[in-house]
Amino acid sequence: MPPLATRPAAAPAVARTCAAVLALLLPHRRAAAPHAPAPVEAFPRQLDQLAGFVAHSDPIVFTLPGFPCKSPSPAKVLGHLPDEGERLSLGFLDELCAAVQRVYPPGARTVICSDGHIFGDLIQVPDRHIDAYADELAAMIRRERLRHLSVFDLRDVLGDLPHDEKRARVHARYAPTVEELRAEMRTDEATLALYRGITRFLTEDTVGFEGTRSALQRDCRTRAYGVLQRSRAWGGLIAEQHPRAVRLSIHPQPPGAAKFGLRLLDAPDTWTTPWHAAAVHRAGGRWELMRRGDAERLGRLVLRDGRPSHFEAA
Repeated sequence: MPPLATRPAAAPAVARTCAAVLALLLPHRRAAAPHAPAPVEAFPRQLDQLAGFVAHSDPIVFTLPGFPCKSPSPAKVLGHLPDEGERLSLGFLDELCAAVQRVYPPGARTVICSDGHIFGDLIQVPDRHIDAYADELAAMIRRERLRHLSVFDLRDVLGDLPHDEKRARVHARYAPTVEELRAEMRTDEATLALYRGITRFLTEDTVGFEGTRSALQRDCRTRAYGVLQRSRAWGGLIAEQHPRAVRLSIHPQPPGAAKFGLRLLDAPDTWTTPWHAAAVHRAGGRWELMRRGDAERLGRLVLRDGRPSHFEAA
């Protein structure tokens, strides 16, 4: 696909369709400054990527890295398997693709690029829990008949190799160096904010650390660089496997970025995801994500198929 600056402008009908598709995503945009103006024209990269599909009447492909595994912190989540937060989020993604089909008949699909194994050793989650989470995610998609969604993970690329070997291969081929990331953070606020957000999550999610608070913070800062490296590596592998796709992100993204930040469910924090929180059903039917410890104070725990699912607010 030619670089953005050298590609010819899309035909008017194609441009209108791309704008209509992007307009469906904008109300759900995850942004560091969510109230700042962000018209369709502020996203030329996404419009260009969409045009690559629309000009040929091809189904649009979105890739969304995320849905890795549940946080290991029992203060945040209900267990290590997907629950109502994931179910609602998957349903939202499927409906978003269905909405695209209503304005663009060839339709769209979203490939959920489940990245748990890429980070498993760094976030200190057992690989067996990551496998169980990804398998249940795929089963949930089948049960709910979410026909616009599929799951992609390291098993699709590297099969049954040992998890540590898979991580090492992807890291060696695609990851930037720590020095390159440090240099980038000195000039790019978004990368610095992401590093700080990852450090905060690692600090909150670490269970059973026996050292001092300052030692924990040093450990998490080091691991945060590793998470950033692996995140870039995973992005490189996804781009290689899905070269035409429109890249979505669960992290806040500014207008004009290569990725489009997408909010899955309402939450008090722009960084909160279903795998770092529990779902709460509010009065009036609204759903919200929050830490399990906070959710427990609001209402009762609800089971689905015998497993903890969500909280019903009193």
